[in-house]
Amino acid sequence: MTIAHDGVPSSRPTTTSTDLDTAERLSIDELRALQLERLQWTLRHAYEHVPHYRRAFDAAGVHPSDCSTLDDLARFPYTTKDDLRENYPFGMFAVPREQVSRIHASSGTTGRPTVVGYTAADLETWASVVARSIRAAGGRPGDIVHVAYGYGLFTGGLGAHYGAEKLGCTVVPASGGMTTRQVQLINDFTPTIIMLTPSYMLTLLDEFERQGLDPRASSLKVGIFGAEPWTEAMREEIEARAGIDAVDIYGLSEVIGPGVSQECMETKDGLHIWEDHFYPEIVDPLRDTVRADGEEGELVFTSLTKQAMPIVRYRTRDLTRLLPGTARPAFRRMEKVTGRSDDMIIVRGVNLFPTQIEEIVLRTGGLTPHFQLQLTRAGRMDRLTVQVEAEPDASGERRAAAAADVVRAVKDGIGVSVEVDVVDPETLERSMGKLRRIKDLRRAD
Repeated sequence: MTIAHDGVPSSRPTTTSTDLDTAERLSIDELRALQLERLQWTLRHAYEHVPHYRRAFDAAGVHPSDCSTLDDLARFPYTTKDDLRENYPFGMFAVPREQVSRIHASSGTTGRPTVVGYTAADLETWASVVARSIRAAGGRPGDIVHVAYGYGLFTGGLGAHYGAEKLGCTVVPASGGMTTRQVQLINDFTPTIIMLTPSYMLTLLDEFERQGLDPRASSLKVGIFGAEPWTEAMREEIEARAGIDAVDIYGLSEVIGPGVSQECMETKDGLHIWEDHFYPEIVDPLRDTVRADGEEGELVFTSLTKQAMPIVRYRTRDLTRLLPGTARPAFRRMEKVTGRSDDMIIVRGVNLFPTQIEEIVLRTGGLTPHFQLQLTRAGRMDRLTVQVEAEPDASGERRAAAAADVVRAVKDGIGVSVEVDVVDPETLERSMGKLRRIKDLRRAD
């Protein structure tokens, strides 16, 4: 029996040593030796088969043969999302296109989409790390897993799907949307595990309650949430309303998809990175220098086993820090992502992240967790408005008091003045995928 985040005993089984795979039993020294061997292969594979990497390594004056220790990776150049877009569609592939078994891509809403490819062996690796992740979250063969991540070019749905099947679970491929039907499927099929974004889980909980159903009475025991930053306050909100254990999964398409790291049920103290496949670094986002474990910065990943599309020092823009392993001692943990370096809002010289506002909203009575930040410009001055939905029974007086509380908390805690607009329930656009927290309505002068 494990202890949930809120101190309530969980009925989900604790992972034992017999549940772990071979890599999870490695000592730290054995893991570092394996990483170096695989890193040297990856650098050679990328240099020899991806023209972009040959040019980038040559321009930086480094060669794969220069990597004799893990620390030598810092000599190699970064890969950015722009590099992937400039090599659209298949320029980053390291194998002939005929050997690529599947292609995924980003939405491309801000430009060309980023395209990623997988060989059959890559797909097997991906399924294995997701299966490992679900097991670390408390899942076991025979569990019914309700997958409400979007399917299609987005990696969330299919990544979760094949990982759950690899573990031996029964999968309900619900995808996103049709929220009313999702609640019916949960009630009828009685899954024990649900995988989706935390913001869409809040939408599902709203729908349960709208139908007069108590989500705590459902069959769900574990929620595996990812694809967007979420706070400890949101975890507490979800666990209290749903009566489940809520754990974090992390991944991104450019590295492989979901399953890069996972929070373990028995500790809930950050996400263990599956370092036998993905080598992490933390860098200073402004100076581009590597930071030591324990220091916060931007997360950078190098793939160690990918064939179709090796990735070298990919800048994720996610902000976190690396800590020693606990439930999986050989694998370092990453703290919950606190935000993204490219999601940081600068309002009148003050740096602000949406997660900071989320923490304030979640602890303010009379408000729901559904909010959006709207940036406008009055003359030469930026203005930030927090639009947040009221609880259904909140009176006008309570709404006004809640708005005043948020204004004061933001000013005291973050140091910037904001306006707060408390709107009616179900006014703001719901997301069935990643939540759009920021709406920039500013126009250049």
